[in-house]
Amino acid sequence: MQNRNKFSEVTQDVIDLSQLCINNSSIDPSLYSKYDVKRGLRDLNGRGVLTGLTEISEVCSTEEINGERIPIDGKLFYRGYDVEDIVKGFTSEDRFGFEEITYLLLFGNLPEKKALEDFSSMINYYRILPTSFVRDIIMKAPSRDIMNAMARSVLTLYSYDEHAEDTSIPNVLRQCLQLIALFPIFSVYGFQAYGYYHDNQSLIIHTPRPDLSTAENILYMLRPDSQYTHLEAKLLDMALVLHAEHGGGNNSTFTTHVVTSSGTDTYSAIAAALGSLKGPKHGGANIKVVRMFEDIKANVKDYDDEEEVEAYLAKILHKEAFDKAGLIYGMGHAIYSLSDPRARVFKGFVESLSNEKGRQEEFKLYSSVERIAANLIAKERKIYKGVSANVDFYSGFVYSMLDLPSELYTPLFAIARIAGWSAHRIEELVNPSKIIRPAYMNVQDRRAYIDMTDR
Repeated sequence: MQNRNKFSEVTQDVIDLSQLCINNSSIDPSLYSKYDVKRGLRDLNGRGVLTGLTEISEVCSTEEINGERIPIDGKLFYRGYDVEDIVKGFTSEDRFGFEEITYLLLFGNLPEKKALEDFSSMINYYRILPTSFVRDIIMKAPSRDIMNAMARSVLTLYSYDEHAEDTSIPNVLRQCLQLIALFPIFSVYGFQAYGYYHDNQSLIIHTPRPDLSTAENILYMLRPDSQYTHLEAKLLDMALVLHAEHGGGNNSTFTTHVVTSSGTDTYSAIAAALGSLKGPKHGGANIKVVRMFEDIKANVKDYDDEEEVEAYLAKILHKEAFDKAGLIYGMGHAIYSLSDPRARVFKGFVESLSNEKGRQEEFKLYSSVERIAANLIAKERKIYKGVSANVDFYSGFVYSMLDLPSELYTPLFAIARIAGWSAHRIEELVNPSKIIRPAYMNVQDRRAYIDMTDR
């Protein structure tokens, strides 16, 4: 225990040294403009710097009319297919969609019925962990953050793979299929281990069932009684579909491209992507939305009083309430302006779940905040484009209605996004480039070396 405390302890010496880091790492902000640095690989209008080509997905927020870019309702395409059309297709037939769009992202075409059945069977075939993996890896030293536990599990699989370094497409596809199949197990079992060791919860490990979809298996494995409704599974499946892919430029997918370009193994590339997604600026936003709404509900007495709601949102925006960061979480997106198609698709299904769960009043509050916050932000902030609710605005509400623990919100994102990461890793390997290496300009003055006795 003493060694562990020493390991995690921040001493005064470290605090003092950290000030040196701060003092000698701070760059004059004006230099970024002087040298036209595209911070975050974006220009001053927020447009991403073009760094690659992809056929996997497309994110659209504008169209060109008479040579001018005009904002439009956002569109998301998987392999050229409008996501909204895909969702209408499988929901109209009351099918689960995640396996279908995973096939589409990996192989480029919508599967025929037999191909989809065979693919689903293949995923279930790979949904088996190596012998004693749960006991020796997942149950030993469980992490308080499930994303870290997942990354450790991914990296440990390297040791069980006799062809771990083989980057041929057949082998990488096999590795990706295994990871797609195992991510739900890594996340749910990692959470169960966390609850047992850190929260004194009962340890219940359910083996996934081959006759269930990915969404159904998550609920089946997570809940002690393995019970769930069809609507609950459909909403979770919808969340997986809408989070599965979002263009090559999002941080974790770009990380996959960058790390893959070095020639490294699949496990290292996907572990790096997990590390990126874990960041609160990327995958953790829906948790912030849920906590923000808990704060709103605690401070707004009448959800129907729009003036009261707007007044409190103004306090959040002015850094006077909630976490005092001045952000209304779930509003705005790096690309979308008028609307996020994922939020549009989600909203109708979310209302159905709120009716089933008896949480209609909360849904009304979410709808009011969505509308009021967009107008408030547009009025008070100088923004180069419109602002609207993004997918995180509603996904956290869905997860809370499904009684999913907040510790699994970001892992659920990873369970979905591994489909897109896998497709992008394969695309990078099929179309190899030089190792991705953007330029950084040094702005430190040259200095003459000083002997020790003269310092």
